[in-house]
Amino acid sequence: MDSNLRRILTILSLFIVVGAQTFQNGSSEDAIKVKWIGNQPAVNSGATFGLPWARGKYQPEKTIFTGLGGGADEIPLQSWVTGYWPDGSIMWTGHAIAGSETIYDEYTVTASTDNSNGNASSPSSGLTVSDGDEITVSTGKLTVSFPKSGNVLVSKIETASGKIVGQNGRLILRSQSGIIDDEESPEQPSIDKFQFESSINETTIEENSSVRALVTVRGNHQVTSGIHDTWLPFILRFYIYADSNAVKVIHTLIYDGQANATFVTGIGIRFDVPLEGEELYNRLVRLAGVDGGLLREAVQGITGLRRDPGEDVRTAQFNGTVLPDTETWDSRVTTRLQWIPSWNDYKLDQLSPDGFTLKKRTKPGQSWVKIPGATRAGGLAYLGGATKGGLAVALRDFWKRYPTSIDVSNAATDVGQITLWLYSPSAGPMDLRPFHDGLGEDTYEKQLDALEITYEDYEDGYNTPYGIARTNELSIFGFDTTPDADVLAALTEHANEPPALAAEPEYIQQTKAIGNYWATPNSSATGVAQTIEKNLEFLMQFYQDQVYQRRWFGFWDHGDIMHDYDDDRHTWRYDIGGYAWDNSELSPDLFFWNYFLRTGRADVYRFAEAHTRHTSEVDAYHLGPFKGFGTRHGVQHWGDSSKQIRVSTPIFREIFYYLSGGDERVGEILHELMDAGNAFETVDPRRKIRQDNGTYIIDPTAIDLDIGLDWSGFATIWLLEWERRGPRWEEAKSKLNASMHSIANLTNGFVTGLGLYNIFTGVISPPATDPENHGVVDVEHLPASFGLPEIIAQIAEYLGEDMPADFESVWLDYCYYYGASAAEQQARYGESFGKLNLKQGHSRLTAYAAKRLNNSTLAARAWDEFLNSDGLTPDLPWASNALNGSLVLVAVDEAAWLATNDAAQYGLAAIENLAEIGDALQ
Repeated sequence: MDSNLRRILTILSLFIVVGAQTFQNGSSEDAIKVKWIGNQPAVNSGATFGLPWARGKYQPEKTIFTGLGGGADEIPLQSWVTGYWPDGSIMWTGHAIAGSETIYDEYTVTASTDNSNGNASSPSSGLTVSDGDEITVSTGKLTVSFPKSGNVLVSKIETASGKIVGQNGRLILRSQSGIIDDEESPEQPSIDKFQFESSINETTIEENSSVRALVTVRGNHQVTSGIHDTWLPFILRFYIYADSNAVKVIHTLIYDGQANATFVTGIGIRFDVPLEGEELYNRLVRLAGVDGGLLREAVQGITGLRRDPGEDVRTAQFNGTVLPDTETWDSRVTTRLQWIPSWNDYKLDQLSPDGFTLKKRTKPGQSWVKIPGATRAGGLAYLGGATKGGLAVALRDFWKRYPTSIDVSNAATDVGQITLWLYSPSAGPMDLRPFHDGLGEDTYEKQLDALEITYEDYEDGYNTPYGIARTNELSIFGFDTTPDADVLAALTEHANEPPALAAEPEYIQQTKAIGNYWATPNSSATGVAQTIEKNLEFLMQFYQDQVYQRRWFGFWDHGDIMHDYDDDRHTWRYDIGGYAWDNSELSPDLFFWNYFLRTGRADVYRFAEAHTRHTSEVDAYHLGPFKGFGTRHGVQHWGDSSKQIRVSTPIFREIFYYLSGGDERVGEILHELMDAGNAFETVDPRRKIRQDNGTYIIDPTAIDLDIGLDWSGFATIWLLEWERRGPRWEEAKSKLNASMHSIANLTNGFVTGLGLYNIFTGVISPPATDPENHGVVDVEHLPASFGLPEIIAQIAEYLGEDMPADFESVWLDYCYYYGASAAEQQARYGESFGKLNLKQGHSRLTAYAAKRLNNSTLAARAWDEFLNSDGLTPDLPWASNALNGSLVLVAVDEAAWLATNDAAQYGLAAIENLAEIGDALQ
């Protein structure tokens, strides 16, 4: 979010309404409880979370937030506004708590407008920030320094005792100009190899307060070996909390290469670790293994030798404490230390989601010695000394983002290094070229015919990764002394599942700050309602299990799911055109997040979070001609030629943004979508089916816009910019209002299907086929399947009495008539809508109309559509089958009756129907 908004409120707190008091002087106070999502963590290095507030309750300039831990202990709290109601009152806030040794099971945030308490403040935490030639942040336990130019992003990490445990932190990159496709060919391409380091464009403090500091570094990768253009823009956000020895890093990389000419071979971040003066036998290496396991070694090991130095010496080295004075050792060891090898380099490679390898060597030029590996590494590395202290670096979802690696280098020299590879050099070149050569599809006619067999919408030039991005999360920890192994195991878990806080679902629902179309489950539900709840639980668990069983992991893939199933091969259709990666088709993102809102389940939160990190980055464009649009489902996330706002729509990111306290990377994506309309000047989504292809010229004041599919994306962009009071919120408000009135002015409203959109004003005019606005009927199944009903419900709640009545009328008409009989459609519009599908998913539109019109007959129709039309019907198995043996490559569970389109639409319809018309369910 805009940093100025944060500075407006250095007001403080957190959590679920336990009560509201109104005082005689006109002040009010709410105490909201928040709890950890999942189990109480073993480590608290600081946390950020979001809270919603009811309309009109609190004004930003008159509200103070304060925090309590455990209901009684005052804690430092930083607060800022992330969303506003139309009247300017607070809708959402973000809050940060400091790191602490004491970890409470719950916290309380109190919002107060008591004028007599206007000088209330949080306890001091000791976080300090200075901005000179470098930006320096001190937490009380660590001091971290950030240069403003050059290649070094972090110049120094220093402990409170003055020990420098990390320095010269920089990004490193490797690439090559070609790839060998046939090892046996006598003619091999000439391949140039390049090395790069980070080059800073800008280092800024986006936030500076008593609890959390945020330093953002933007730049590119600059060649250090070979001749190559500067490329691959990066954004690194460093989150540093008071009283913490940790730094959280959000690392974003945007791909701006040419897939057939630039092949990345390594993406990493490297820190130097000073070791001068530390005896080799006091230098320690730790690498996280499986489920809390650790490789625990010393650079010069004194265990397992022919001569025993003494039990105290061996125990001290294994535990990472300072070894006793050598005078106390057996002299048969101390006189022969020069014969004990020193291990200079360690390497861990996770090249698949199922296994990692380990090796070490004494120095370059000598053979590597294998260390027994295992399955899924934790992704943390530590290098340091028993007396000098050390540094640990970890990558979240290390094995899930394979191929990854960790290098510990030069551990036997004065300055060692830890390199965390986000893409491992051991894996071979990253190949982003198209997976087929076009198959002769050189005309629209051929491409449309091919669509009929593989469901892939191919077009040359559109299958490009140029402009996609990937965000990773890292953790850095500094220590005065080598930490206990159990501490490093706990930090590995902490890095992989960063602790998160949230209010109770009941409170979030009560505020109506994220829509009123969902509700918490009815604990006393019986009959059909109870069955629906069980079905929802099955769907959530099944997809989580499929991710692990089907190995839906990898640098670009982690977080996505598959679209459709091949029950002959007993596998998802990973290699068949438009049936492979789902890319948010029919809104599974919304299903997952709304399921979390109503249940608060930790496993669902983590699953949905990973989904958001993927779909917002990899499936959408952040640079280039397609910027602002996303890509339809396919074998490669960027491969399909259908580039549309339906994939990049921010309604899929909104819930995470607000719950996270305004995640800055997601907030950046939300704001950059304000220019998504410009992509229409490059991409004509209807180019393959136009009757006027020979004469059509793109006009930015008259773009063909799908009033459901496209408008819902733009409406969400505008509403969020308005809510967040982003830099262009007044423009967003104007466009949203103009577009709503425009749709209402169309004779047939949403039934019109297409309109002519002015990207400068937001006005939507009648389609070119009906310039006089007599009324067109053009209804399809997709327009309401990508967040349209959800965003209109949010707009209605947001605007309240200011909701344009004529707009609401045409929307209620659409909701009613989509599932109405052909005769009713004919009577209302002069013709029927024809054969439509996704009736089950559209039952939530019928339910919405039934609730707004207080129509019990319509409510009954909605439940009939949900239970007895298409989609996932009650008579399906609602269970999976276990497969093993020669039928499959590895044992898996199968639900051949299930497709992701159906799962997503069933999930959304079930949640919304239960909330809107649950009392009408027989």
